[in-house]
Amino acid sequence: MQTARHPWKKRAPPSGRTGSEKDGVEALKHSSAEDPPPLPRTNIADDTQGATMDRVLQEISAVSRKLEGMDNAMVALTAETRSMRLDVAGFQS
Repeated sequence: MQTARHPWKKRAPPSGRTGSEKDGVEALKHSSAEDPPPLPRTNIADDTQGATMDRVLQEISAVSRKLEGMDNAMVALTAETRSMRLDVAGFQS
């Protein structure tokens, strides 16, 4: 009984094409007949989408302002912590 020399290697299909080429050819044969109709184009300037985009931009601005406020609070806390460390260091000396 003989075992395959390299069992992890795939054999080429009998037609001489590699598996991926054969799959590609088969996909091309079927794609033209079965392609779905294209999606309708949407206009960004449409009123409903424009209003939605405005709300999204307002939300982004609000979140940005909150993050800036949080950043300023962290800077203030860091400064206060440094001040407290200096006070404690001066008290211990």
